[in-house]
Amino acid sequence: MLENEKKKNMAPKEQNATLRNRKQFLNDTAGDDNDAALERVLNNSKPVSKLSNDEVAIDGFIYDISTFNHPGGDVVKMFGGNDVTVQYHMIHPRHGNKQVEKMKLVGKVDNWKAEYSFDTPFAREMKEEVYKIVSRKNEFGTPGYLTRAAFYTGLMFYLTYRWVVDGSSFKLAVALGVSQALIGLNVQHDANHGAASRKVWVNDLLGFGANLIGGDKWNWMQQHWTHHSFTNHHAKDPDSFSSEPVFNFNDYPKGHPSRKWYMRFQGFYFLFMLSFYWFSSVFNSQKWTLQHAGAAYVGIKMENDFTVNRRIWARLLGLNYLFLHVCLPFYQHGLSWEPAAHVAVLGIASSLVLSTLFTLSHNFENSDRDPIKEFRENGKEVCWFKSQVETSSTYGGFISGCLTGGLNCQVEHHLFPRMSSAWYPFIRPTVQRVCKKHGVRYVYYPWIIQNLISTIKYMHAAGTGANWELDPLSGNA
Repeated sequence: MLENEKKKNMAPKEQNATLRNRKQFLNDTAGDDNDAALERVLNNSKPVSKLSNDEVAIDGFIYDISTFNHPGGDVVKMFGGNDVTVQYHMIHPRHGNKQVEKMKLVGKVDNWKAEYSFDTPFAREMKEEVYKIVSRKNEFGTPGYLTRAAFYTGLMFYLTYRWVVDGSSFKLAVALGVSQALIGLNVQHDANHGAASRKVWVNDLLGFGANLIGGDKWNWMQQHWTHHSFTNHHAKDPDSFSSEPVFNFNDYPKGHPSRKWYMRFQGFYFLFMLSFYWFSSVFNSQKWTLQHAGAAYVGIKMENDFTVNRRIWARLLGLNYLFLHVCLPFYQHGLSWEPAAHVAVLGIASSLVLSTLFTLSHNFENSDRDPIKEFRENGKEVCWFKSQVETSSTYGGFISGCLTGGLNCQVEHHLFPRMSSAWYPFIRPTVQRVCKKHGVRYVYYPWIIQNLISTIKYMHAAGTGANWELDPLSGNA
């Protein structure tokens, strides 16, 4: 029987014996009566909403991370106070029970039940085959990735220098906006996934690329890691709700309160609205509080000490960006329409590159918009790896990979988010082969324009409710 199935079906006495064998549990209770200590842990049962800011829940157990020396750095404490079961398994696909046992066990979660399974035949074979190509020590940034990151970073700093010294212009606004988008795609993204380097300080430093382009690395991680964990989840993916009430990514049933009359036209206007992404990021009070609204909407708590202590840095970096890219053009050109237009063009250029590419990833025809439907209907755990494949798409080849930082391989990225994007083109054939063997639908568009057309069609159908007008089994209206 599989290890996870054993744990799930384990009798109370067996579960207690397993806990007694945990190395960290025995260390923490040294000198105590182990049975009494075990009883205290098991009696400390509470809902996730009652977790302290120094506690996390994984697989139904509660751990104190206040003194935990995490090999990946203190960023783990950013999620204090939350159930991080999916995040843990997502970021640590090679880990077994030995790693989680290093944390201090202090209790269990009331009535906890897993939505996802990470130990299915499909998941095991996918990891086994991919790890034949990319070993543990080599999964981080390659020389090619670091060269690309250095080039795009140098380009952005050079264009910023020209913006400050020579003054803003329309041509420079377009170039600088695109270069900032390339930082978002090629530099900060890998770094804030912990994939740029084995060295924590390198990831931390490159992760500030998010702040250099008008965003914030800590807000980004709160939102983006949650999105990765629950892609297209009907209640837990913050990206699914990020555009409401302007337009819907979710394909709600007709009559749903989130469906508005004007959304029947969203297939025509959603790309235009995406051009304002930069503005919503730069002029956003969430950078002052480090309380990402999307993450909060789906239940992520962000009041832990790690987050609170970084607010001052988020504010200073945000003010620096506003001064250089928004205020300085008005100082150089005076209060007129020209500097305002320069700033607007910079924002639109950055927005269209970043937001359009991200929109393609999970919003296309026949993407799985309800990956945990089976769990809701019959309580059966859903294969997390399968859900990631069937909610994502991959497009293009080498050129798309260089421009997007490998994010054109969204299927591969969502399966292995802590692997450097440089590896995705190399593992793509293997991922496709394993998917085909297990009957998992893998969506690939040879050209980005094909993915874009599919996205436009999906957005139009989601806006009009066309997918709810037909019974796909009968073919009858």
